[in-house]
Amino acid sequence: MAVRKLKPTTPGQRHKIIGTFADITKSVPEKSLTVGKRSTGGRNNEGHLTTRYRGGGHRRKLRLIDFKRNHDGVPARVKAIEYDPNRSARIALLYYVDGFKAYIIAPNGLQVGATIESGENVAPELGNALPLSKIPVGTLIHNIELRPGQGAAMARSAGTFAQLTSREGSYVIVKLPSGETRRILSACRATIGVVGNSDHALEQSGKAGRSRWLGRRPHNRGVVMNPVDHPMGGGEGRQSGGHPRSRNGLYAKGLKTRAPKKQSSKYIIERRKK
Repeated sequence: MAVRKLKPTTPGQRHKIIGTFADITKSVPEKSLTVGKRSTGGRNNEGHLTTRYRGGGHRRKLRLIDFKRNHDGVPARVKAIEYDPNRSARIALLYYVDGFKAYIIAPNGLQVGATIESGENVAPELGNALPLSKIPVGTLIHNIELRPGQGAAMARSAGTFAQLTSREGSYVIVKLPSGETRRILSACRATIGVVGNSDHALEQSGKAGRSRWLGRRPHNRGVVMNPVDHPMGGGEGRQSGGHPRSRNGLYAKGLKTRAPKKQSSKYIIERRKK
């Protein structure tokens, strides 16, 4: 995966950096694995606006991703690498030998025609999903479960990975992409490899219109609002100084938002790096 920088023939292309899509082999998704997706525009079931700066955007279809990888003991062939508008990573279409079809997050280096598998007795090779107890120490992994059978919850976005560093009884120690080190049950599953499309972090939209295509509306700063609308609003002219705050008055920088007595805190060995 690479990116291309366009020539500045227009103001919108002057800073535009986009992916090449060279790794994509199929442009139309598998119909049996897609469902329609309704756009909420940031509104709840009563029609009230609960999330601001959402709305519009291109119509999308949801691809049904197999995050559980519990079709054990049956080898699958990678039929295609596809684009997914709902996530930053690419997805891979699998054809199992028993006729079952599924989408998975495509790891970096996965090629069309490759054979992958899931289960306890499979080799720890690229794209295979197996319990953490069967993965060698030091292996780079992604799509990690937090509870056995729950489905992948961590390290799912483009270019991310975690590393299995050691074992501790019925737990393994995993260093996550955020820098956090935590214990995870050995029975939880993970996929071998790094999530593909790692150059996604280098992309630049180049113009405001591309944000509108994604359903992101213009975002107003707090300092340009009135005092009734925001704690940082008001003032004769532009005001400097003061503590950055959210619309609700909470500090916007440095305030710890994690619940102090959250049950999962006992599994965290080292907090994430700021």
